[in-house]
Amino acid sequence: MIRTKFSGIAFKKQLPFHVFVGLGILYLMVFSYIPMFGILIAFKNYRISSGIEGIFTSAWSGLSHFKELVDDYNFPSLVRNTLALSLLKVAFSYPVPILFAIMLSEVRHTALKRFVQTVSYLPHFVSWVVVTGIAYAFFSTGYGIFNDSLLSLGILKKPIEVLTDPGSFYGLAVSTAIWKEAGWWTIIFLAALAGIDPALYEAAEIDGAGRLRRILYITLPGLKSACIVVLILSIGSMLGGGLVGSNFEQSMLLGNPLNNDRSQIIQTYAFNVGLAQGRFSFATAIDLIQSVISLVLIFSSNFIAKRISGTGLY
Repeated sequence: MIRTKFSGIAFKKQLPFHVFVGLGILYLMVFSYIPMFGILIAFKNYRISSGIEGIFTSAWSGLSHFKELVDDYNFPSLVRNTLALSLLKVAFSYPVPILFAIMLSEVRHTALKRFVQTVSYLPHFVSWVVVTGIAYAFFSTGYGIFNDSLLSLGILKKPIEVLTDPGSFYGLAVSTAIWKEAGWWTIIFLAALAGIDPALYEAAEIDGAGRLRRILYITLPGLKSACIVVLILSIGSMLGGGLVGSNFEQSMLLGNPLNNDRSQIIQTYAFNVGLAQGRFSFATAIDLIQSVISLVLIFSSNFIAKRISGTGLY
């Protein structure tokens, strides 16, 4: 075992790095670890009037809040909508950044490549409120570009109720999420592609391998580790939105009484019934269930990935 002594000179040289690490640790402590004491109220009858002290002094309620959620008549539809949105996002949005990164890597015009890449990830910095406004301007039956164009071309005889039809909500949520976040996730795969040795492509080209074969036998294997890590993270965050998008923000902003049967998910239910009505213990119980399930999904997906491919998140 190699032992190293603490060196004040080395510490001074590395001081900026220690400051950065310290700020990160401080951020996690203040906003992630200390608030975990609030999990207690999921098992108590907490009232906001009792303040922080009430977290420890409120009466215990056991598992009554969890039982109330499971017994609620909305619970089956909430689970269905939450899982459906998350699974659809993983299924349809996961391949998009990979394919887009491969397409960009094949572009030889540097200026065009940078322009397309910049334009593709700009929507990531647009808030979901603005994205919802764009969706309303595009799909509205009264003044939307989508319906007006199809009606003027004679393709449609009457407008399509995209924003209010329950059957269209899943497609609307997935498509807007891909448009907003796919370009941002492409950066990860482009970074992985940059790590592939160019000599491999040159050797394959000399041996007569075409562009498709180089992609199949060099590019895709080079992306293997990045693909597995992103897939594990997306599976672990399925209940919150998966690879792209936020289920909560989309359901809150794009949801309405007409498509409520498909737009209401567990997160919006916790907000409407728990936080909006001041039932913080009930809302905490719902979020605790989601966190536990997400943790199980991360460990399970990582275990399966390591057994199958030998590569995992940790």
